[in-house]
Amino acid sequence: MSRRARKLSLLLLLLLLPLLLSGCLPGLAAYTPEHPAGFLNGVVHGWFAPVSLILELIGMDVTMFAPVNTGLTYELGFYMAVISGFGGLALCRRRK
Repeated sequence: MSRRARKLSLLLLLLLLPLLLSGCLPGLAAYTPEHPAGFLNGVVHGWFAPVSLILELIGMDVTMFAPVNTGLTYELGFYMAVISGFGGLALCRRRK
């Protein structure tokens, strides 16, 4: 594959990835009391928390947290993802 084709495929991937992952945002999926958001949903929503915050601030119908969830297990997954995501950035920094 040529260098130009690689750059084009990477650009297409970067443009399509947010569109594909937007269905994972809390507030867009329909959770019901019979099928609430669980632990894995909490993990995914925690990873997308910064994106959810920005979209919520500009007025989209997205929430940071799924209102219908399983309780402690959802919250545990959500906070684990938020802490590992933001804490993981500190581990990647190089000291001068």
